[in-house]
Amino acid sequence: MRNQNTSLTRLALQKFKKNFWGVFSLGIITAIGLVSVFAYLFAPDASKNANQMHLSIHSKSPGFEVQMLTIPSGISSNQNFVSKLFFGKENTDTEIPIQSYRISNDVLVYYEYTADGVQGVEKEIELHKFPNKDYKVFIEDRSFVFGTDKYGRDYLSRILIGSRISFFIGFVAVFIALLVGLLMGSLAGYYGGKIDAFIMWVINITWSIPTLLLVIAITLALGKGFWQVFIAVGLTMWVEVARVVRGQIISAKEMQYVTAARALGYNDYRIITKHILPNVIGPLIVISAANFAAAILIESGLSFLGIGAQPPMASWGAMIKDHYNYIILGKPYLALIPGLCIMLLVMAFMLIGNALRDALDVKT
Repeated sequence: MRNQNTSLTRLALQKFKKNFWGVFSLGIITAIGLVSVFAYLFAPDASKNANQMHLSIHSKSPGFEVQMLTIPSGISSNQNFVSKLFFGKENTDTEIPIQSYRISNDVLVYYEYTADGVQGVEKEIELHKFPNKDYKVFIEDRSFVFGTDKYGRDYLSRILIGSRISFFIGFVAVFIALLVGLLMGSLAGYYGGKIDAFIMWVINITWSIPTLLLVIAITLALGKGFWQVFIAVGLTMWVEVARVVRGQIISAKEMQYVTAARALGYNDYRIITKHILPNVIGPLIVISAANFAAAILIESGLSFLGIGAQPPMASWGAMIKDHYNYIILGKPYLALIPGLCIMLLVMAFMLIGNALRDALDVKT
């Protein structure tokens, strides 16, 4: 039996490798997953939530460059490397975009950046405020690959860090949906009778409530926050999983291999988990891929209503909400970039779901 299982697994893996779009989508998902986990390692602005605001350079086009003066605060941080890597750097220094600067009598004279070539405000800072008076270390030419948002924050950094919400909300929501849906659907389909009637009544009641309205109600009950949104989205997506599992088990429990398992004295838990559910994995994979897309869209809707991830936390949905009006103001990329990221991630999961369904199909 072990050799047979190994050969079936190897066969499914070989079939998956032959599917170009499946392998390509797996590569995209892996890349986005690594970026989301190590976002602060790749982000140009590694401060917490990439929330360094520079209102003088707001809404700048991709590729914008400016000189940035960093004024040290003198406050030492005890933050360790792991905390900086996963939660961002606690930055207490002040960053100021400048047009030009000069040195006069141990004083750094600089002109703040202003748009349209207008001369900026002249300000001064004494050189002794810089360690060893080495002011050049604190002045750099900074490039904004994706430009800046309406608050002057680095848009590329916000995109990278925002991938965490959109990426992980899909996994958490799908996990919760599978956990609840498999349990409810298995009980309803396998035992039938009053258990089936009661579970179907719960499913129908839940399904009759608009998804976004139900998510809002659960979110308000649990409170606004990061994990509350994840749980709320997951608790609204289990009904479709339960209905599919119920239907598959109703048809599968009359098959000969299930009858043979009962004759061998196996308990119901083993029959359901070891014999029936592995044979209905194909439809579940497709549903999970669709639920992943739905979870991202629901989170975007919640962020648009101000119930999702709370500022200054970055998320692709919130970034679209903040900049959708820029589409008619001549800077559509501020809304299109996070929109394209969502589309790419959703499409990748849909394609890999189809590829896994074909690879795990025992009939082909």
